[in-house]
Amino acid sequence: MEILKNFVVFEGCDGSGTTTQLNILESFFLHNKSSLPPFYKTSEPTKGSIGKLIRLGLSREIPLNPETTAMLFAADRNEHLFGAGGLVERCRRGELVVCDRYVPSSLVYQGITCGKELPARLNQDFPGPELLLFFDIESEIAQKRIGVRGHIEIYEYLDFQIQVRESYKALLPQLSAQGVRVETIDASLPPEEVARNVWEIIKELPIFKG
Repeated sequence: MEILKNFVVFEGCDGSGTTTQLNILESFFLHNKSSLPPFYKTSEPTKGSIGKLIRLGLSREIPLNPETTAMLFAADRNEHLFGAGGLVERCRRGELVVCDRYVPSSLVYQGITCGKELPARLNQDFPGPELLLFFDIESEIAQKRIGVRGHIEIYEYLDFQIQVRESYKALLPQLSAQGVRVETIDASLPPEEVARNVWEIIKELPIFKG
């Protein structure tokens, strides 16, 4: 697997706090930008046309076949990486790119809904991140967090999320063996403590040594 330097991915079950932690990290970089590398926050599905279509499916506004969803995620990701101003371009010019969800989410979520073969084939040529942070939390605790939001997407029910956590735990050693640095974060801790743990890991990346 090709590893894309300066690329960090946040992964975890729904309700694990990946989006919250990415927002905290962005705020930290904004307040310290004179002493830190350029920072770019992003997520998948993206805010592009394909990503918007995926989000309509996730929110049940339009029906999407699971295989169609898997293919849409891959198309959205390809544009995200290689389109004008994409992640590959940003990483190679020295930006620290941190993405909320990436290939592992497809391998886990679409791997459950339509089988492992199709998402594995669709995503096999995408580069891996230099660092993957897995925000681990008991599925029951995460489900309580989801309930506070007031809206539930198609994957956000307990039985499915239990499968998601198990699938991540099976996948992460495989990614590590392919050259991705994988670190697990205890996402059940208070957000401020989680953020400190995230920073302790991220600050050791080579981009901060140069």
